[in-house]
Amino acid sequence: MAETPFEKELAETLSLAEGAAPTSAALNAGAGVEPMLVFYRVSISFGDRKVLDRVSFTLERGRTLCILGRSGVGKSVALRLLMGFLKPDAGSIRVEGQEINGLDEEGMRAIRKRVTMVFQNGALFDSLSVRENVAFPLRERGGLEEDQIHELVDQLVGLVGAEDVVEDLPASLSTGRKRAVAMARALAAQPEIVLYDEPTTMVDPIIARRLGDLIQRLKQQLGFTSVVVTHDMRFAERLADHVLFLDEGKGYFFSTLEEFMGSDREEIRQFLELDAYQLPSI
Repeated sequence: MAETPFEKELAETLSLAEGAAPTSAALNAGAGVEPMLVFYRVSISFGDRKVLDRVSFTLERGRTLCILGRSGVGKSVALRLLMGFLKPDAGSIRVEGQEINGLDEEGMRAIRKRVTMVFQNGALFDSLSVRENVAFPLRERGGLEEDQIHELVDQLVGLVGAEDVVEDLPASLSTGRKRAVAMARALAAQPEIVLYDEPTTMVDPIIARRLGDLIQRLKQQLGFTSVVVTHDMRFAERLADHVLFLDEGKGYFFSTLEEFMGSDREEIRQFLELDAYQLPSI
């Protein structure tokens, strides 16, 4: 498959030959400051099914990328590749200039101190209270006294609006509250990049708006770099600087939100029209 104009520009910037992985020297010889994330011609298959087929995108520090597309096109798989939970069959994935594909589990643990993920189900510890869930990464990192940990936890749960359930167990929380607590726990890890997997799925419009406001505040006030997988175009419109649209496993479109919204490509127009028909306004 021929390279897209974006891939050609990326390859030239990173001094890449066809199919080669970027090197630090090549990156440093390019535009001067490499992107926070580089996803270059990444492919992965499960059995005979090709889930991602030579997908490419980049993301600059402090920006938000929304990955859009219908169900089953590989959106969440892209996040799991960034976290190292899956390994690609081909391609290059770089986090702040470091190739992660060949890293062992110890190397990936170091990456996961800088990149964290908020899962759809929250992935909270069922036997721990909200307070203890949020405190967990603070204790794991070390260097803090218990009173400092309690103070930080109170600040974080207050930031996500969960102070009234701080002593509750996750099983008693709504889906939206679990996601908010998961965000607080993710922030406790002091990451540089946060990945969000379908944050508005199975939550009501009010909670969806609150989660969107929080993600936006984290970007504006703390400079967080974010990747948001979502099917919800209205949510994406409020957050995205750039959009990656996946269709049948391919990176069908990667550009700014404005260019995506104004695209006349048939697949994108169908996606936008279907979304407008199915989803109520927030």
